[in-house]
Amino acid sequence: MTSIVERLRGDRPAFSVEFFPPRDAADEAVLWRSIRDLEPLDPAYMSITYGAGGSSRDGTIRSIARVATETTLVPMAHLTAVDHSVAELRNVIGWYAAVGVRNVLALRGDPPGDPYGEWVPHPDGLNYAEELVSLVRSLGDFCVGVSAFPYGHPRSPDLNTDTRYLVRKFSAGAEFAIAQLFFQPEDFLRLRDRVAAAGSSALLIPGVMPLTTPRTLHTTIRLSGAPAPSSLLDRLEPLEDDPKAFRAEGLDIVTELCERLIAEGVPDLHFYTFNRSKATREVVNRLGLVPVRA
Repeated sequence: MTSIVERLRGDRPAFSVEFFPPRDAADEAVLWRSIRDLEPLDPAYMSITYGAGGSSRDGTIRSIARVATETTLVPMAHLTAVDHSVAELRNVIGWYAAVGVRNVLALRGDPPGDPYGEWVPHPDGLNYAEELVSLVRSLGDFCVGVSAFPYGHPRSPDLNTDTRYLVRKFSAGAEFAIAQLFFQPEDFLRLRDRVAAAGSSALLIPGVMPLTTPRTLHTTIRLSGAPAPSSLLDRLEPLEDDPKAFRAEGLDIVTELCERLIAEGVPDLHFYTFNRSKATREVVNRLGLVPVRA
């Protein structure tokens, strides 16, 4: 099984895609239609998320197992420490290994029900993402990634502290980090500069969401943890009652963002798909990231 770091060692930028586990049979059909639509484009890897408190653990394992055994894609499984004992985490990691998954995104995770609520560790569990990184690495030949926050984690008092915690995750064995959503290229590039100044050369990957609807805009604002700049809102808010125009402008904005990031040497663009494929296909085609054979 190829590791993500190996997949990103080429001489040209790549892209990757993220999905979430289906809730029912209809969702599963949508998910697999999107996976099959994107498979010929040869993304560097694909990931499936892991619900708060392990709420979607079984769905994640089942879906990742299908990807590993039925597709040509390189899968990355998410794993969180929320409400899990170390024994339970060992069991999940063992399941991933058993189905052939060797890439894991290790996350502490947010408290169930309230992402900004008080963090209460499982009495037999872990407190920090760096501990989860160490656990995964100790149990096999895994390539482990973590999350990064361009505007700082909501619980970090300042950006310098946030950067120190990120570098500690790299020191624990993480080989790359995927940045949470952001609005402007400089927001990601400043994060990359902070990590480099702290002495780490680990891979940093920007997370990107195609802005196709007002809902995706509002989701981006919520997940970023920062207010959207007026330059973005001025382009999109006047179009909220015109779905076609909003989608066209939103994809233009995302394409411009990605073009700047590619020019700055990012190794990969990680697309949050909402289990749909069309917008991601359009953007990666515009960027010239699709293999000729596709």
